[in-house]
Amino acid sequence: MSETEELRLGVNIDHVATVRNARGGVHPDPVRAAVLAEQAGADGITAHLREDRRHIRDADIADIKAALTIPLNFEMAANEEMVAIALATHPHAACIVPERREEVTTEGGLAVAGRENELIWHLAAIKEAGIRLSLFIEPNPEEIRAAATVGADIIELHVGRYCEDEAGRPTELLRIQQAAALAEDLGIECHAGHGLDYDTVAAIAAIPQMRELNIGHFLMGESMFVGMPAALAEMRRLMIQARSAI
Repeated sequence: MSETEELRLGVNIDHVATVRNARGGVHPDPVRAAVLAEQAGADGITAHLREDRRHIRDADIADIKAALTIPLNFEMAANEEMVAIALATHPHAACIVPERREEVTTEGGLAVAGRENELIWHLAAIKEAGIRLSLFIEPNPEEIRAAATVGADIIELHVGRYCEDEAGRPTELLRIQQAAALAEDLGIECHAGHGLDYDTVAAIAAIPQMRELNIGHFLMGESMFVGMPAALAEMRRLMIQARSAI
């Protein structure tokens, strides 16, 4: 399999539900968005069930899982309620993210180092159920090694700083590249997400150890203007172009 074929595009449909919930009705439907994303070529769908249900709701998770033939990546906090929902839904992967009620969106990676025993205790049932365990973390060596200790199958690197700080991009890109290489050395699959758009995706896609990019807010916004098939097609084109240059 070529490097280009190995780089997958995961699509987060949370903010379709954000728009729906702004009016309190049933439109637009995040389940329909997930199905359209699959039809447009997404390799997987991500949905984050927050504790305050600010966008995705419990019924959405069950309905999305039932509607898809591609993997569902269930983003969740590390607590008993969310573990129980993950076990009932049995997604392809459960991605553990930090969560604070007052944040607008996830503001950084999960703190794993120093919490290994706590996280192992919370997440053991996910591993035992055969659900792939993913941790959304900063591209720091200590966090990656801690993820390995917890038993993560996947790490998703938080690349928000790379996307947001143009002046600091060379330094951040080096951190991400080194983190991806370390993950591969430790036998952990490496993904990346948070803030990627048409202007920032190429350098991350070109990292040889990267296996999946999870992109949501930008693609859902772009889809309002050009439609989901066109938005995903352009992102895929940029990913393939970057990957072919490796």
